[in-house]
Amino acid sequence: MVNIAVLGYGTVGSGVVEVLATNHDAIAKRAGEEINVKYVLDLRDFPGDPIQEKIVHDYQVILDDPDVKIVVEVMGGVEPALTFVKKALLAGKSAATSNKELVAKHGAQLLEIARANNVNFLFEASVGGGIPIIRPLNQSLTADEITEITGILNGTTNYMLTKMDNDGANYADVLKQAQEKGYAERNPEADVEGYDACRKIAILTSLAYGMQVDYEDIHTEGITQITDIDFKYAKLMNKSIKLLGMSRKEDQGVFALVAPMMIGEGHPLYSVSDVFNAILVKGNALGDVMFYGRGAGKLPTASAVVSDIVDEVKHMGTHIMTEWRSEKLKLADYEQYVSRFFVRVKGDPEESAAEIRALFGSVEFCQAEDVTGEYAFITAPMKVEDFEERQVQLQGFISRIFVNE
Repeated sequence: MVNIAVLGYGTVGSGVVEVLATNHDAIAKRAGEEINVKYVLDLRDFPGDPIQEKIVHDYQVILDDPDVKIVVEVMGGVEPALTFVKKALLAGKSAATSNKELVAKHGAQLLEIARANNVNFLFEASVGGGIPIIRPLNQSLTADEITEITGILNGTTNYMLTKMDNDGANYADVLKQAQEKGYAERNPEADVEGYDACRKIAILTSLAYGMQVDYEDIHTEGITQITDIDFKYAKLMNKSIKLLGMSRKEDQGVFALVAPMMIGEGHPLYSVSDVFNAILVKGNALGDVMFYGRGAGKLPTASAVVSDIVDEVKHMGTHIMTEWRSEKLKLADYEQYVSRFFVRVKGDPEESAAEIRALFGSVEFCQAEDVTGEYAFITAPMKVEDFEERQVQLQGFISRIFVNE
């Protein structure tokens, strides 16, 4: 029997305990050992819950118990999670986490500590919730040179954009609906401003290229400026709008960004709707492969955490190699990124066509029948810096969205 401790009895922590109990026999068979939750660390008590007999309030109890072989961190936030995980690894205990903030900021450091102490630090649930993506990147796609990772990495914003697309609803209304359904927090900033997706693409990019990518270096835009009118234009052009996290290897280096992007019907991510997530990985040998599923939620996320626990039980006494060094990967300059742009402008296209073409060259004009006082166009591919230089000179500019082909 392998004893584990769960740090945090919130949504994911209670889900981990539930999955281990519900699927106890099948999990034991796959792990080769019975897995027992010996402790649950939480500041609170849970009278009436069977878990109460395992609740401890002092982390030192877990740290000092040689019978505890695996520590499961599902508290969230950087501290005290970082301190707790670091102490566990140094004490010769493996650790598993769903904490994207912790992994994005300190993943390389914690992997190095795990390697030095011949234990494991696994974090499958930190990016795609229940979608397996970390393990495939680390083990299944090692023969490939990864050329691109593009994903819908946040279920809350995908739900909101889907509602705006399907129902013609505005941003404020769909945010309220998302909060009522429990998809969005009372303070939704991490989701709607793109910060959650940014941390996830930072983790994936770090793993793909084996070096530290700081999420602070990734150009990030959220969905707060997307309107129902943007979707009216998108429908006319058989496109949709998704919040995408993307990293792409080009001659100049690796570009990484998070932003709303217009994608066409032929794009693999076009039909990914509601709270579902999907991650498209392109390799130079394999070609395209896509991972799809529920990117969040109590049981899907807990399932991914438990899969890490099983892996750590199976590899007790051996370190699972993960190529992610602390050396920083210098990202390519965002200003040099090349894209087409969807642009909305106040005025009449017939009066402004000459000015638009003088600034942007060949463009595709678009005008929605029930939208008055403005029009839109899509540019040819150009660098961000060139677009921004010309956009400043554009009279009546309203907004722009990347177009991802």
